[in-house]
Amino acid sequence: MAKMKAAMAAVLVMEKEGITTAFGVPGAAINPLYAQLRERQSITHILARHVEGASHMAEGYTRAKAGNIGVCIGTSGPAGTDMITGLYSASADSIPILCITGQAPRARLYKEDFQAVDIETISKPVTKMSVTVREPGLVPRVFQQAFHVMRSGRPGPVLIDLPIDVQLAEIEFDIDTYEPLPVYKPAASRKQIAKALDMLMSAKKPLIVAGGGIINADADALLVEFAELTGIPVIPTLMGWGTIPDDHPLMAGMVGLQTSHRYGNATLLASDLVLGIGNRWANRHTGSIDVYCKDRKFIHVDIEPTQIGRVFNPDYGIVSDAKAALELFVEVAKEWKAKGKLSNYSEWVERCQERKSLMLRKTNFDNVPIKPQRVYQEMNSVFGRDTVYVSTIGLSQIAGGQFLHVYGARQWINCGQAGPLGWTIPAALGALASDTTKTVVGLAGDYDFQFLIEELAVGAQFNLPLVMVLVNNSYLGLIRQAQRGFEMDYCVQLAFDNINVDDQNLKGYGVDHVQVVEGLGCKAIRVSDPNKINAALIEAQKMAKEHRVPVVVEIILEKITNIAMGTEINNVNEFEDIDCRHPAGTEGLVAAGLLE
Repeated sequence: MAKMKAAMAAVLVMEKEGITTAFGVPGAAINPLYAQLRERQSITHILARHVEGASHMAEGYTRAKAGNIGVCIGTSGPAGTDMITGLYSASADSIPILCITGQAPRARLYKEDFQAVDIETISKPVTKMSVTVREPGLVPRVFQQAFHVMRSGRPGPVLIDLPIDVQLAEIEFDIDTYEPLPVYKPAASRKQIAKALDMLMSAKKPLIVAGGGIINADADALLVEFAELTGIPVIPTLMGWGTIPDDHPLMAGMVGLQTSHRYGNATLLASDLVLGIGNRWANRHTGSIDVYCKDRKFIHVDIEPTQIGRVFNPDYGIVSDAKAALELFVEVAKEWKAKGKLSNYSEWVERCQERKSLMLRKTNFDNVPIKPQRVYQEMNSVFGRDTVYVSTIGLSQIAGGQFLHVYGARQWINCGQAGPLGWTIPAALGALASDTTKTVVGLAGDYDFQFLIEELAVGAQFNLPLVMVLVNNSYLGLIRQAQRGFEMDYCVQLAFDNINVDDQNLKGYGVDHVQVVEGLGCKAIRVSDPNKINAALIEAQKMAKEHRVPVVVEIILEKITNIAMGTEINNVNEFEDIDCRHPAGTEGLVAAGLLE
């Protein structure tokens, strides 16, 4: 067998496992691995400016395309601790990423050596597997196991820590006969699917809640086929947004306390049975269980056995990969349809469509400073159906969930559970690195934007034509809104009088983002007039394609806008004007039975 450095074996295994791109920051303790990457020239390396940024790039890369696994590489010590937020975000949302760290020599472990931290122990709670490899001969098999673990069952991240002497050691390894390990995914049985379908057909107003597990399983087409076969409306979760196009007649809206549609909440409350597939009943989707579950039954299909019954006990649970379950749902539904055994839900679907057409929120504001709702109206107008949106947290993301339109799986890339500020820029760059022909649009508030703003330089260096929509209200807007309950507005103002800004309308907004963006090698457009947003977004796309660098469209908002949200799905506060299109207003909706 061939002799090679253990670090070379790691690179060869990654090649065999399909890795073509990595994000990272080199350092002394990981240089042996970088030396093998340089020798092979098989894996494109994108140099981040911050290791946390690299971990989020890896996340964005994984989320952008079925089958992708993002790789993040860093040195010993702080590189690993910087990755923790990325590992947490990936773990929470079932995203497989591989983080590789260098480590001090084995003889120096636990002796307080320079940058020698026990990253294996630190990262275990936020990974599926975390290991410091202490024997060189284990390196290829640990990497093999890592890919098996990341892909099997509920997907998730892995961290491999490589002491420098382990990387440099020579081992015998035959890469020519290497094969990836078979992936384990639990699958539903026909008997289970038949029981679930029987429960669905016994309901009068059933719904399907489509979670991110459907996207992870690349099963969105099967979901749409099953919905169309049965005529059952679909409620995507925030992580499942795009599993069914927004304009599909069976897309019934999103449900939740924040990123929800008025018609989606009303439809869920009117339902009598819910089939959840690949979802985790997150609290910002459900609100209190008493309200969410009242007067309806639940079926839950999930790849992870311990997810079923974790939040509430469903009436029926099935442990299965979403794709395996949906393949059987489609197969059995076709058989039942041929035998005339499927119920007719046309009247229920018609009611759902009525809500969808009548229960809207107003977006067409002409105010100056600009109201954020108008921004999303213009984004819907300018960006095409194939646009990929990337966002993380804050009022910008919440309003995006309420007002934007998404038409396909992996076209809304969002960290659902962790919500770390700073995630948007690097994750969007990672998504774009997966396919630079796509239109990728990042959506960030000013604080999210400032957290990892330096990563824009990565886009400039590696010619990633990202369009960033920056909505600037000089506030920690979501926290300011949450502080209303404490009757305070404390430590959330980002505004200050910038001594380098002459425009009195902008001086009090603090950071001059245009200057910073241009200093990082990118392009920027600032908009203060709502009637100029449309043209600016069109121009940004042209500039990104021409210069092959990120282009930031900064939109100056009014400083205080409260976005619709509440404590229960039946009690969402509408702080701004709604767009109720029933001729008799809300009373008409009640009279028509649409809120029952």
